[in-house]
Amino acid sequence: MQYFVVMIDYGRRGREAVVDPEITRREVISRIASGEYQNISFIHEILENAVEDVTEAMLTAAALPQIPPGDIDLQAIDLDHIRDLRKHERS
Repeated sequence: MQYFVVMIDYGRRGREAVVDPEITRREVISRIASGEYQNISFIHEILENAVEDVTEAMLTAAALPQIPPGDIDLQAIDLDHIRDLRKHERS
């Protein structure tokens, strides 16, 4: 049997361990990425009689790439695309 234990720290209000045998690795990552799980103390993967700390791997998998809005020039991208289409029409 495999399941995950997600320990969430609420500060002075205490901690909560979310344990659901039905939840998959993908679902845990999805909940982290969506912000449903915040202030995570640790994530343990329980597999049969073994316990593994998978906190870093799960947080890394859930991290979304940060692209600063100033680095994207949508108008230039659109104009490049139109120019490429016209160039290929002539060929």
